[in-house]
Amino acid sequence: MNAAAPYLEFARKAFSREATYRVEVFTSVGSFVLRVYLLRSVWTALYAQNAAPAGIPLHAMITYTTVALLMSLVLEVDGTRMIREKVREGTIAVDLMKPISLPLYFFSDGFGQTLWNALLILPSLACALVLVRIDLPSLPALIGFALAFALGYGVNFFLNFLMNAVAFWTLETFAIQLMVRWVSDLLSGQILPLSLFPGALGKVVGALPFASIYSTPLQIYIGQLSGYAVFPALLTQVAWLIAFAAISAAVWQQAQRRVIVQGG
Repeated sequence: MNAAAPYLEFARKAFSREATYRVEVFTSVGSFVLRVYLLRSVWTALYAQNAAPAGIPLHAMITYTTVALLMSLVLEVDGTRMIREKVREGTIAVDLMKPISLPLYFFSDGFGQTLWNALLILPSLACALVLVRIDLPSLPALIGFALAFALGYGVNFFLNFLMNAVAFWTLETFAIQLMVRWVSDLLSGQILPLSLFPGALGKVVGALPFASIYSTPLQIYIGQLSGYAVFPALLTQVAWLIAFAAISAAVWQQAQRRVIVQGG
């Protein structure tokens, strides 16, 4: 039997499960269009007052904001939240005895949800184009964006995994998730381009793992990173992905031992 088959089935079931909530499509698209309109209005007003990021024209800023919102439709999916739920319910011990990799199961379930949410991009984009004009990058930039987005997706998965794995020790993860999400939203480039951070602070923020999630793909998309400058940025993403994967593996090993000790 193909080792990947169970996880593909988990992803398929997650996709089917999410597809049953079709009313949420309209609310999600409506919320997206409203946010695009509000952010376009805010940035237009800021540019009119000469309070804008250096080197980014208004049309590029609106493109940046809109693409960031489209990315959030995928990146806000968190399949690892089941860790917290299963630990609190006490069912995690039974799951650990199953002949599957639980981390891969969480990834597969989240990926299935992601595929459904990715379908929302098409109607959301169609509605957004009524309000704004989105610049299209060159083919090399689009390829670089896709690669950076995939790496950012991986970093985001492991960040969520680590936050939810804290439940093995605390049972409740709301506080730490709130703090990390607030920091991530601010320092990932999702809300504000990291070029707004001055001097040395901007370099420090750009080197943090949060920048790998949104900022790097978005900078490639709008052309702030181009040519050979793309490769160091991608390597930074790869480095954070490997580091987070290693930390997650170590935390998961300790978490399993904790469950075994508690269960006798």
